[in-house]
Amino acid sequence: MRLDSILADRQREWRLVGARAIVAAVLVLAALSLVVVRLAHLQIADHEHFSVLSQDNRVKVQPVPPSRGLIYDAKGVVLADNHPSFSLEITVEKVENLSATIDALAAIIRVDDKDRERFKRLKGQRVRFQGVPLRLNLTPEEVARFSLDSYRFPGVDVRAELIRSYPHGELTAHVLGYVGRINQEEMDHIDTSAYAGTHFIGKGGVEKYHEGLLHGQAGYQQVEVNARGRVLRTLEAKSPVAGQDLHLFLDIALQRAATEALGDNRGAVVAIDPRTGGVLALVSKPSFDPNPFVEGIGSADYHALLYSPDKPLYNRAVRGQYPPGSTVKPFVGFAGLAAGVTNARKTTYCPGYYRLPGQSHSYRCWRRGGHGAVALEAALVQSCDVYFYVLAHELGIERLKDYLGGFGFGARTGIDVAGELSGLVPSREWKERVRKQLWYPGETLIVGIGQGAFLATPLQLAVATATLANRGHFFAPRVARAAQVPGAPRAQELPVFSRAIAAGDATQWDQLIHAMTQVVESPRGTAKGIRSRDYRIAGKTGTAQVFTLGKNQTYNAARLAETMRDHALFVAFAPADDPRIAVAVIVENGGHGGTVAAPVARKVMDAWLGGSTLIDDPGVADGD
Repeated sequence: MRLDSILADRQREWRLVGARAIVAAVLVLAALSLVVVRLAHLQIADHEHFSVLSQDNRVKVQPVPPSRGLIYDAKGVVLADNHPSFSLEITVEKVENLSATIDALAAIIRVDDKDRERFKRLKGQRVRFQGVPLRLNLTPEEVARFSLDSYRFPGVDVRAELIRSYPHGELTAHVLGYVGRINQEEMDHIDTSAYAGTHFIGKGGVEKYHEGLLHGQAGYQQVEVNARGRVLRTLEAKSPVAGQDLHLFLDIALQRAATEALGDNRGAVVAIDPRTGGVLALVSKPSFDPNPFVEGIGSADYHALLYSPDKPLYNRAVRGQYPPGSTVKPFVGFAGLAAGVTNARKTTYCPGYYRLPGQSHSYRCWRRGGHGAVALEAALVQSCDVYFYVLAHELGIERLKDYLGGFGFGARTGIDVAGELSGLVPSREWKERVRKQLWYPGETLIVGIGQGAFLATPLQLAVATATLANRGHFFAPRVARAAQVPGAPRAQELPVFSRAIAAGDATQWDQLIHAMTQVVESPRGTAKGIRSRDYRIAGKTGTAQVFTLGKNQTYNAARLAETMRDHALFVAFAPADDPRIAVAVIVENGGHGGTVAAPVARKVMDAWLGGSTLIDDPGVADGD
């Protein structure tokens, strides 16, 4: 082979090697450039993101929920308590396959269909970074079993928290309400930072009204954790501020006595201390156990309560709106005295009916044969309708509405129990605005005996009766008496609102209260069956129609379905000369107030005042 040919081959080889080296160098440089660019992106653009992730592997900030304030009755009996509970929570954001994770957890601890249903519902109400409870009330054994396998479940934790409990169950459900898991609607309206780590909020009654006092303020702790999430040490902490304890006017023994006095009847009892406006008892029956609601009641159980014909979830004491019937007559009588329309001696003749001037329609009295000539005292004692037809007509609806409003009718009383309704005192303006109709004089008569569109709650009747017992001094009713900051030596009294209504003179108050006393004390009184040898009672019976009778119809309870029978009402205060308790009772579809509702009130007053002796064979009076 010639020398020049060999040299040419070697030059081609060098060129080929050089070209390959250049290509390789370019590829290496390109790869290095990609690595550099990626590193730059990670170090610069994504630095904050990965720094947080890295730090989260080592340091976590955990909210520390406050303990909820306790609730005590007037004698220090615990009505709402807290007990420790463990729940299994899943942070959805940290779980890749949620369904598979739940199935794997179910192999370690019990997870039933109700748990899965509740989890699905709550998951839709929470943001992804918040824990959602899968199982509640774990046993110590279940906590231990999960702890052994916890490394297999990132994003799943056992959470310890204090759970609300109500030792007296149904007795206090309507007055205290209950706490429950925060739903999405509530989440949209609360300060989420104040509820960090807290899953519960007041849902009704005192719990909801005084949420700001009972809840407290959340704290936090910054902790160092290892790769498995176990806390190694606390780096920084701010302690939560526990909620304030509430001390109530309510007396649980009286609450129980009022509940038992109602027996198996549907109805409500409200008892108030006239001297303070403190609510001593507030009963709505039937009731329900609030404890299952705390952590989430099952759908079947909730629907059974919701659709029960007896409406156990309905707070009749503050939301039940009933025609007050003849229980309103003392207040109409006061209006007549204070306005100068009548006086204690002025009589009205009752032939058993009343006709407006120039009209032929008869407005009937409950006694078909009439009461004859009656003045205020006799009209109250025998509950004469005609007397109050005439008085209401002479007052006129506007004056009548104003005087009744002074006692608290037609407006919320301001009680610290969530959900109160206002009732209704109808008027000319109301009818034109709501029904687009004119007001007729006959409607004024019907208002004068507490029927028609006139509606009042049992609470309003109790407050009005307490105001009358106070001779015109109105106290806004209060369930909570004082709040105590944790660690404070004594509780601080909560503010009380009071005012004087349009005042009658002392003689007029004496005359009215004496007449109410005779409702019970007189042999002809409609409540003579509850006369006591231990103290004197001032009261007024009432019967509220569920439906209106036709012109020629007569009322026969035996032929009516129970739900169509009249409601029985009674209002009273005692002792009559030094009132310490005012009571309002309604027994739904109970019939006559004197024979059904009045004995309930008597049992409540006996429980509070210590009485027990009835007058021998008092008999039963006619009327309502």
